Amino acid sequence: MDINKYRPTGKIGNKHFLTFLDYSTEEIFELLYTAKRLKAEHKAGVKHGALSGKTIALIFAKSSTRTRVSFEMGIRQLGGHSLFLSAADIQLGRGETIHDTVKTMERFDINGIMIRTHKHSDVEELAMYGTIPIINGLTDLCHPCQVLADLLTIWEHKGKLEGIKLAYLGDGNNMANSLLAGCTRAGMEIAIGCPEGYEPDQRFVEDAMKTGRATVTHDPAVAAQGADIIYTDVFFSMGQAADGKKYESLISYQVNRRLFAYAKPDALFMHCLPAHRGQEVTEDIIDSPASIIFDQAENRLHAQKAILYHLYGG
Repeated sequence: MDINKYRPTGKIGNKHFLTFLDYSTEEIFELLYTAKRLKAEHKAGVKHGALSGKTIALIFAKSSTRTRVSFEMGIRQLGGHSLFLSAADIQLGRGETIHDTVKTMERFDINGIMIRTHKHSDVEELAMYGTIPIINGLTDLCHPCQVLADLLTIWEHKGKLEGIKLAYLGDGNNMANSLLAGCTRAGMEIAIGCPEGYEPDQRFVEDAMKTGRATVTHDPAVAAQGADIIYTDVFFSMGQAADGKKYESLISYQVNRRLFAYAKPDALFMHCLPAHRGQEVTEDIIDSPASIIFDQAENRLHAQKAILYHLYGG
């Protein structure tokens, strides 16, 4: 389906935002059109009250600059209130069960929860036991909020999604998983270039191959060949100790001029940030005119506002 031919309906069928595996192409496009509209209205100074009287709890078992700031600002711009809870503030899954935590928070008139944590099962249990909508701000399995912002950014720069090829190079982590699901549903082609033993989760690979055009290869040049977008992430995710063996496996997937040359002449570079310059990407690429990393970062705000709008105030 071509996003430029899609006609927004103003609604989605999902109660939660946990993973793109739960979302249809139409629902993703609906969120993207809402994000585009909310971004334009924000630039024009339009005020919104979609979350007026609503309080969203922001639970961070894993810290983050972009996730915290973008969600807090997004909730504020939609007229709502946020309640920040760090790992030190809450006993989620440790001293108290997830069932008891979500039930208690509902009694305090919390209207929804955004959680950034390690275990994806924690997010699923919150959605299972609670009656309020849950947003996955990141788990070790997937990062759908980032990929929704990525799709918005690609649409803005390329004018379309259908037929665009994205090459992801590096560790087959939560970003690779979500890119597989999000890109194929949006009509894009995706190629994952990763070392043997660091492939994405097989559930996401199989889903992507059924949904659209997807490839997983151990040859970074094959993945990058003819790509419109070159994408990478850190070698070691938050909480992972530096590992010499893993580094040696991944360094040949570093995005540098030699590897970038396999992509199309007008290819763009993307990174979900934070970046380790000189490791997964060289400075001459991340600081080049082809780099759109800060457009990505800005679009976290607008993409997440679209999620908040539909789940809590649409």
